Amino acid sequence: PSIVAGLFGLALFIAFMPDQSVRMGIMGAVALSLLMIPTVVRNSEEMLRLVPMDLREAAYALGVPKWLTIVKVVLRTAIAGLTTGITLAIARVIGETAPLLLTVGMVTSVNWDMFDGRMATLPTFINQQYRNGNANCMNETVTNPINQEVYACSISTNIDRAWAAAFTLIVIVMVLNIAARLVSHYFSPKLSR
Repeated sequence: PSIVAGLFGLALFIAFMPDQSVRMGIMGAVALSLLMIPTVVRNSEEMLRLVPMDLREAAYALGVPKWLTIVKVVLRTAIAGLTTGITLAIARVIGETAPLLLTVGMVTSVNWDMFDGRMATLPTFINQQYRNGNANCMNETVTNPINQEVYACSISTNIDRAWAAAFTLIVIVMVLNIAARLVSHYFSPKLSR
């Protein structure tokens, strides 16, 4: 589960930090990379296994060294699948909230330094806006410029912001998935017998 990766990333850095309350962007990056590693490794293993043995044997028969066979034949054949797997792993972890809440924390401003302070991320922004609540209306009346009595209702747009951030996150994941499919389609080798 993603919460375990978040706890591991937090414990890994807290062990070396004198201040136990420190939160940094690099902690979140480590926690998310721990979630990505199994997906990328499994996909890479499968893509490299799908490369036909005939291609490798043909390269060996021509006297091509093993390292050059790997670089020029195996990787070129599997590059579309490898790129697709990495892109899908990124799309998977882009919406993870639990590791980021534990390791990065929440802040309303953008911090560009990964090694200093809390970071603003879309999943934590969604969580923060949702927790801030809906509308905040008062019972008193005020007069607007046209001299009409209206209720003073300062509508908080927190829920709308949360939905907008969720929509943005969905669009980013959708674009990454489409890009992965296009890479897979256009860069996959056309093997025929």
